[in-house]
Amino acid sequence: MRTVSVLAYEGMSAFELGIVTEVFGLPRPELDVDWYRLTLCADGPVRVVGGATLHADAGLAALADADTVIVPGVPDVRAEVAPALVAALRAAHARGARLVSICSGAFALAAAGLLDGRRATTHWRYADLLAARHPEVLVDPDVLYVDDGDVLTSAGSAAGIDLCVHLVRADHGATVANAVARRLVVPPHREGGQAQFIETPVPAPADDPVSASMAWALANLATPLTVEALAHHAHLSPRTYLRRFKRASGTSPIRWLIARRVQASLALLESGDESVAEVAAAVGFDSPVTYRHHFTRAMRTSPSAYRRAFRARRI
Repeated sequence: MRTVSVLAYEGMSAFELGIVTEVFGLPRPELDVDWYRLTLCADGPVRVVGGATLHADAGLAALADADTVIVPGVPDVRAEVAPALVAALRAAHARGARLVSICSGAFALAAAGLLDGRRATTHWRYADLLAARHPEVLVDPDVLYVDDGDVLTSAGSAAGIDLCVHLVRADHGATVANAVARRLVVPPHREGGQAQFIETPVPAPADDPVSASMAWALANLATPLTVEALAHHAHLSPRTYLRRFKRASGTSPIRWLIARRVQASLALLESGDESVAEVAAAVGFDSPVTYRHHFTRAMRTSPSAYRRAFRARRI
């Protein structure tokens, strides 16, 4: 059983803590997998926004014993991070734990020196401050989350949902992650490189031709899809379609298609015996070489290595 410890602190918002609890603490017998064991860690009773008081089962020392340590935030982004928390995070990392931050939690990881030389993100409001206080950190203010292997950071609170679902996908595969996302009623996958905020939310297909074209594309991933074809389906000129797609989604149609195709390939790699070439064709890539290139950029491993690693985890 994988263990997850999450930090609670005085004056925190219960929302970010609730994200972690919902994803990792809620029993999921319907998934038939060895689920996580969640531990709430705090330095004594803590009052959260709204007036409630939390009594944690464990203190900061328990952080060092978990497989995954999640820091939902810090009490004050301009204040020094508590030495006890810094020591606990360093001890956890030294033992091999996976360190995760949501929103301003990146300041705690940075204070512990765990982001030195790494690409990381935080809420866009705090990105400049994080870069100024920790110039050795490669701060990227324009993404939802950054997966740097054993250290992961996310942007604002809602991006924490995306990162937590991403962790489930890394541990249990796309099928289980999609089931968790459905229960949360959130998209099953938003790539970390997506912009933190977009001009307008993606509307329902019935209300907008661009959204309708995206739904059509998802149903036809295996077929050749071009901007011209998507624009034609939306009854828009290619130039107008590109502009409206960017405004609605925060990315380009081609980048969006590539991400969707990589995502669709995960379940095939996990559960099927098709060759990489067959998987590539099934999700619409024009060649295995193109598929491997985009898969490696998105997943930081090759399709074959992903398949081996996933199946090894299931044994």
